[in-house]
Amino acid sequence: MPISTPFAQSRRLLCPSILSADFSKLAAEVDEVLAAGADFLHCDVMDGHFVPNISFGPPILKSLRPRTDAFFDVHLMIAEPVRYAPAFVKAGANGLTFHAEVTGDVARTAREIRQIGKDNAQNGIHVGITLNPATPIEAVYPALEHVDLVLIMSVVPGFSGQKFMPEVLPKAEAVKKRLAPHQRLEIDGGIGPQTVRQAVDAGVDWFVVASAIFDQPDRKAAVSEIRALLA
Repeated sequence: MPISTPFAQSRRLLCPSILSADFSKLAAEVDEVLAAGADFLHCDVMDGHFVPNISFGPPILKSLRPRTDAFFDVHLMIAEPVRYAPAFVKAGANGLTFHAEVTGDVARTAREIRQIGKDNAQNGIHVGITLNPATPIEAVYPALEHVDLVLIMSVVPGFSGQKFMPEVLPKAEAVKKRLAPHQRLEIDGGIGPQTVRQAVDAGVDWFVVASAIFDQPDRKAAVSEIRALLA
């Protein structure tokens, strides 16, 4: 099925993280948040090495891919993104974002993942780079010409439901000035009705939301509330 790409849209977009979904009924959870108005899905992959938690791997993406044409924004919080990238692409990932902290050459890693996408997916994949709250924004600059996306972590990665860290917003503002029109700025961690406007004001384009949607009894109302704050 054709996959709609969020890169074709200039408006601010909302992407729920399935990490906070109920995995006993994951397909229904995904269907519900997309029907409620979410734009695409964020998939947090953790390996227990780079971050102190383990989430899921390619089989989850593979099982969901036939259910939806939503863009799968796959955040690789793993120590060896190049090693595992082919499996995620083959499972249905549309975008792969790696961490600046796991490589000594961010530009090379971005190029390698881009090539893996070309080798393993009909239309290739989008490539992103992300960094933790403590990492200087300068760490991503050598890779900017090779990526489509910069992801700013606004919590220390590893667990959902953490408190938003506003001290990362100057980094978002700094990198936004360096992005080309086709590139996007994303934020992940503690985003909800009380914090999303701060990220909007910093120039963020895409907003990863986890517990502020999936932990709510009325997901449609939760999506609508955050969507209104993005306008």
